Amino acid sequence: MDEVVKFLEENPVFYIATVDGDTPKVRPFGFFLKHQQKLYFGVGNQKETFKQLQKNPKFEISTTSKDNTWLRLSGNAVFETSEELLEKAFERNPNLKALYSKENGPRLELFYIENAKAEFLNFLGEHKVINF
Repeated sequence: MDEVVKFLEENPVFYIATVDGDTPKVRPFGFFLKHQQKLYFGVGNQKETFKQLQKNPKFEISTTSKDNTWLRLSGNAVFETSEELLEKAFERNPNLKALYSKENGPRLELFYIENAKAEFLNFLGEHKVINF
């Protein structure tokens, strides 16, 4: 998992794909958090992404480095939002606190990836798989 975290830190914009009915949906993300050997992501509970993951927890993430190595990370979303996790998320990205800490506003929901499969690939045909 540490190799995946390092790659995401070095390539901070990544794209998450979910399914809406029978239609794939892809959008940019940038927040992740490693906590207690789990890799967490966050999404506002008012977003379509949240609703899609509630219906179908399967998702993929992809990003590319400057040297044209890319990561494809797939697994299942398991929602686990606690005050402790929210505080860690807000520490990591203070902008999230401004968006998601209003009394009656949207709430940040955190989910970790379960049954994760990380694939590192490049145009030379190299392929490395890490399961966690």
